[in-house]
Amino acid sequence: MIIENGRIVSVETEGVWVETIKKSACGSCKAEKGCGHSLLNKWDGHSAYIWVLLDGRDPAQYKLGDEIQIGIPEEVIAKGSLLVYLVPIISLVTLTSLAHAFFAQEAITTLAGFTGLAIGGLIVRWHSWRTRFDRELQPVLVDERKTLRFFQPVEQH
Repeated sequence: MIIENGRIVSVETEGVWVETIKKSACGSCKAEKGCGHSLLNKWDGHSAYIWVLLDGRDPAQYKLGDEIQIGIPEEVIAKGSLLVYLVPIISLVTLTSLAHAFFAQEAITTLAGFTGLAIGGLIVRWHSWRTRFDRELQPVLVDERKTLRFFQPVEQH
């Protein structure tokens, strides 16, 4: 579970909106000076807002401005990264290869590559929209008010 600190900016009945403090990841990474994310983070004044489910907790316990910790399972980040990076690249290479095999013209091959990249991006966007309410993919609150449920493998007898 990757833990991130944040501040509550809105409380609703099912969850809270949290403004994340992005510096925690950038401060602990050894590649900070050569990282594009770190550079953009310094220039960009925008904050990141994340919807976090309360998972049965009473919303009255949380107030605007409360500092909280949220957790995101590692497998969610790993699978999401694979999806976001591999699907567009695979569709780009596939359409480029097909166009080159059937047409062998540079302009058509290039256009097919850009089309494949766009199709891959649309697939990622569609998958993101389709799974936006999946409870397994949502960040969770990490606090003493309710214990976290971790996956426990079932023992075979």
